Amino acid sequence: MKIAEVSKQYDISADTLRYYERIGLMRHVRRTESGIRDYTEQDCARIQFIKCMRGAGMSIESLIEYMGLIEEGDSTIKQRISLLEEQRDLMRTRVAEMQAGVDRLDYKIANYEKVMKETEAKLQ
Repeated sequence: MKIAEVSKQYDISADTLRYYERIGLMRHVRRTESGIRDYTEQDCARIQFIKCMRGAGMSIESLIEYMGLIEEGDSTIKQRISLLEEQRDLMRTRVAEMQAGVDRLDYKIANYEKVMKETEAKLQ
């Protein structure tokens, strides 16, 4: 699959895909004889993973480390698990913080709605 197709399918810019390759997140992207990138299904699966993890807040540095461990082979599985557990814990903390923010907003909205109803009742 060419870079434009991948870009469109995964809603990620071609520049970002090139950047991921340059920094080592997308190593070994196959090229045609004329030098055009030709993404495989495995490359696309990696892009999906990267996009998901970035969306969840995982840092580029952590992703680079994780992808590097994958390249090193099965001897790094324990390290990968540890890195993923660490990221999961960070994400859970962010989710809890976000939920606290949502709860606070719900409280404020309910309070304003109560004030509005009381004010409307006085006007009748």
